[in-house]
Amino acid sequence: MAYEKIVAVYDKLGKAKDAMRALEASGFSTGDISLLNRDTLTDTEVRDPGLWRRLFGRNVADHESAVYTRSIDSGGAVLTLRLPESEVPRAMKILDVHHPLDLNEKASSWDMTAPVASSTPASKAVLPPPQAPKTAATTTTGKEEVLRLAEEHLDVGKRQVETGKARIRRFVIEEPIESQVTLHEEHAAMLRRTVSDPRLIKDVDWTDKTIEITETAEQAVVTKTVHVAEEVVVRKEGSDHVETVRDKVRRQQVEIERLPRDSKKVA
Repeated sequence: MAYEKIVAVYDKLGKAKDAMRALEASGFSTGDISLLNRDTLTDTEVRDPGLWRRLFGRNVADHESAVYTRSIDSGGAVLTLRLPESEVPRAMKILDVHHPLDLNEKASSWDMTAPVASSTPASKAVLPPPQAPKTAATTTTGKEEVLRLAEEHLDVGKRQVETGKARIRRFVIEEPIESQVTLHEEHAAMLRRTVSDPRLIKDVDWTDKTIEITETAEQAVVTKTVHVAEEVVVRKEGSDHVETVRDKVRRQQVEIERLPRDSKKVA
């Protein structure tokens, strides 16, 4: 069975979503329908000149690519549907109900170059599928038979995923510390010494007498002061690495086999 891809451009995202719902209600598989808009494409992807050829085939004209890009920039959408070749007319009728843009007409109104001979509206732009169908399509023209060969192309994109979280916590700990300090003490002490000077006899005082001496001692006094020892800066640092993506793509080939003549058919 041969497959085709229909591409329809709408100036409003709502129109494209209505067309997609109509296709699904008509029995077309959701997995075969793709809606490209500002929510599904990044700025880099939209402005990539080779994006539309990778998606829709190498025969996409420059003015068509320009209409796709400008439509998405202005809030529109590009709807694609992969379907059997026999279902193309039915799908066209559904898409046309929601008024897709005419690529050439829109290209002319936006001062873009468009081929004069073609007047196919965007919804009827039937392109070869991006991947090979299970059976190659064969077209017979007069005495010739044309066998179409399809091939897949590998497109590697990027998406950001969460790999984990880092939690930085500040908390207080206590640790023992010691310091030595010299303390001074003063106490009363008596010192006896012998006196032999006779002149001191006249100063003898026989009354009671009391002397008080204040004793002192130093004690350690602990105070604490706070100062900022260091700063810890928390930030994210990025790094790049090259990763090799390996996959397989399919490509159809053709070969010719010479069959021997069947002798039974020879009269």
